[in-house]
Amino acid sequence: MPFVRIDALRADAERLDALGRAVHDALVETIGFPPDDRFQVLTSHDGTSGTLRYDDYLGVHRDEGIVYVAITMRSGRPPEQKRALYRRIAELAEEYAGTEPRNVFVTVTENESIDWSFGHGEAQYAPGPTP
Repeated sequence: MPFVRIDALRADAERLDALGRAVHDALVETIGFPPDDRFQVLTSHDGTSGTLRYDDYLGVHRDEGIVYVAITMRSGRPPEQKRALYRRIAELAEEYAGTEPRNVFVTVTENESIDWSFGHGEAQYAPGPTP
């Protein structure tokens, strides 16, 4: 468990795969998720029927190489661990996919154990009474 969404502009399958690997490897290295704990949605936007919008907020100049990474995971990681995650995602996105670190935009949304079901309609992290 984390659940990851990656959106990139005009990314082919190879680049999407590289970005997915970069984020997954960073999560394994910095947060300690198991290597087989991968749940990702990878989407390329063609710029016509779907696109991404961005500006130079906080003085970071972005361009069409922009990649949005949204990670949902259970709460409880300290700020230092999140900073290490952001840094490692940017490093690996550059190494694996040629994405400039300035174009890697990451958000983390945290929730609780009860907010997850991995199949069978069950809350595996927060089992309760059987109806």
